[in-house]
Amino acid sequence: MKRYDSHDSSNVLEAAHLLSVSTAAFPAEVSKLDNGLTLIYQAIPTTPVATVDVWVRAGARVEPVGWSGMAHFLEHMIFKGTERLQPGEFDRVIEEQGGITNAATSHDYAHYYITTAACYLPETLPYLAELLLHAAVPDAEFDRERLVVLEEIRRANDSPDWWAYQKLVSNLYEYHPYGRPVLGTEESLGNLTPEHMRAFHRRYYRPENMTVVVVGGIDREVALELVNRSFGNFPSALPGQACPDPEALALGTPFATQRTCETLPHLEQARLLLAWQGPDIEQAVDSYGLDLISVILAEGRSSRLVAELREDHSLVQGISASFSLSQESGLFMISAWLEAEHLEEAEQRVRKQLDTLIQEPVSLEELRRAQRLLCSDYAFATEAPGQIASLYGFYGTLSRPELSVLYPELIRCFEPEDLQGLAQRYLSPERVVTTIVQPEFSQP
Repeated sequence: MKRYDSHDSSNVLEAAHLLSVSTAAFPAEVSKLDNGLTLIYQAIPTTPVATVDVWVRAGARVEPVGWSGMAHFLEHMIFKGTERLQPGEFDRVIEEQGGITNAATSHDYAHYYITTAACYLPETLPYLAELLLHAAVPDAEFDRERLVVLEEIRRANDSPDWWAYQKLVSNLYEYHPYGRPVLGTEESLGNLTPEHMRAFHRRYYRPENMTVVVVGGIDREVALELVNRSFGNFPSALPGQACPDPEALALGTPFATQRTCETLPHLEQARLLLAWQGPDIEQAVDSYGLDLISVILAEGRSSRLVAELREDHSLVQGISASFSLSQESGLFMISAWLEAEHLEEAEQRVRKQLDTLIQEPVSLEELRRAQRLLCSDYAFATEAPGQIASLYGFYGTLSRPELSVLYPELIRCFEPEDLQGLAQRYLSPERVVTTIVQPEFSQP
């Protein structure tokens, strides 16, 4: 078997060169405000809508020891008002202007966005900035909202798919924060206090740690003045409990012996999950190649795993493959839903397909199909201001926003031998972690 290094390919070297010169091709303007806040702005004159998406490097990855779930809980509490805004007032203002708002938290970030008619942005954005900069974390609201988050944790634990996924990543990432649930646990939530949360907010919701993305039908000078005015009054350092440093933990290297078999009551079908640690955000070329591999394996009826396991042999009800990009280590995962009696054969067939990827380059036909599909998906995912703002914010928070617009070009740079090299590098049987979940009374 010939072994390939994906970085030796001329096409992949060309892709790496694209990354190094990507600033010139980026259609948005990136600037630093005087207080250290990053602003990404792009005008879309043809739309009357504007989105502001505020990204904070304050995900679960930076939670101190014992504070698991803090980042997500704070996302909830941000909307509970400030000294000047009562709980619910922000939502009322957004709704009255016909806008929408939401937020999300991951291991690497938290982000908050509003989308309104562009003409209403000067009336709505100051409210969002007030919440983010001056969150009060009222004691009474803290206690009430903790009950909401605890119920969210219980619902998640009742989901077999979430439960299996969490078991998988806890083995894959071992003691690294990526192996812990973003929601935290009932125990960790019970130990948090309002003062803990205020300390976390004071430390991480700072201008140098935040990126504001503005995309849509709003003039540049209007957007710049609005952001400067809305985000210009960060509070100075206030007395209070200090937020401890997060624990510095290196990513573990999983071994093939990390295999977990579990049973769950009231489960109708078994779950088979295989996962590998993947490249980080700074290895974007490799991560996009793994996107292609995931499509070749399990996207559409003609993909390898779907065709063999579902269409030809009826071993699974469904099977998927995906790569998720993260700051420190991405996640390549294969998931199948199937009857327990088919587990052994299905897993053997999945592993054989992976061995084939390592031993032989994919066909040019398979590769070109995957490239067309991913480029089309990218086009559909960047049609609206909100989608574009989210893309810029994600890459701008984890690395550089310019990476966000190169995806189609980078995808088209790969050749079959490049994907073989990536399979050898990342998807070897020595690196896989396996989790199997079966109905309680099924036989192994």
